[in-house]
Amino acid sequence: MNTETLRNWIRAADGRRPGAHSEPPAASGAGADAVEAELAAARKRFRELEEERDILRKAARYFATETRW
Repeated sequence: MNTETLRNWIRAADGRRPGAHSEPPAASGAGADAVEAELAAARKRFRELEEERDILRKAARYFATETRW
């Protein structure tokens, strides 16, 4: 797939016309705060999911070694 084709699809999804080289408009004050809050919540959830994954990996290793006779 041509990279320019993919770039045009992304621009079309963002509502920009294909071939436009400008950046999307910057978020305004209240919108930026909402975006920052959502990003912080997503990062927190990501850390929680990583911790859960690590716990499950450790448990799987523990039980895998325990069942070998």
